[in-house]
Amino acid sequence: MKKLLIKNMVCDRCKTLLQQEFEKAGITMVSIELGEIVYKEHKDINIDDIEGILKSNGFELVKDTTEMIIENIKIELIKSINTSEKDLSQNMSMYLSKKLNKEYSILSKTFSKAKGMTIEKYYIDLKIEKAKELIQMNELNFSEIAYTLNYKSSSHLASQFKSVTGMSMGEYKKLQQWDRKPLDKIM
Repeated sequence: MKKLLIKNMVCDRCKTLLQQEFEKAGITMVSIELGEIVYKEHKDINIDDIEGILKSNGFELVKDTTEMIIENIKIELIKSINTSEKDLSQNMSMYLSKKLNKEYSILSKTFSKAKGMTIEKYYIDLKIEKAKELIQMNELNFSEIAYTLNYKSSSHLASQFKSVTGMSMGEYKKLQQWDRKPLDKIM
């Protein structure tokens, strides 16, 4: 069995697409998670074939340690937002350290140096994009959106939303011409 870390694989649609592509190529998948594929090695399958499948579908194989750390940080934060992870509401640094089994200072320095932004700023950007999605869905009020995204108050979310987007959540809702980025395109 071989484990691969995949860049930009951040949603269930990505998983489904790659699962179908691997099956078409005759590659037996053992498991597939956000950002990670485990497959059965076979003499007729080489890494170039796999990289070709990934590239043709907008993904990349993560090869170096720094990239691996950054992708793992992104994956954990995106997963936490999509599942409203309550462990993260208390302390993101402890959450990431525990999930990735590394000191937060190492994670933070690696991320900031490679991406030119802090993990905290990246996480805020993710939460604002998720808030935009939830506003568009029109199923939750602003307080419920704040709670879903682990904000202590709706005013804290409102403040960050305005700071990042330049408009209030109410103004954004009225726009009806929503400008959203996919979570894998933030940064």
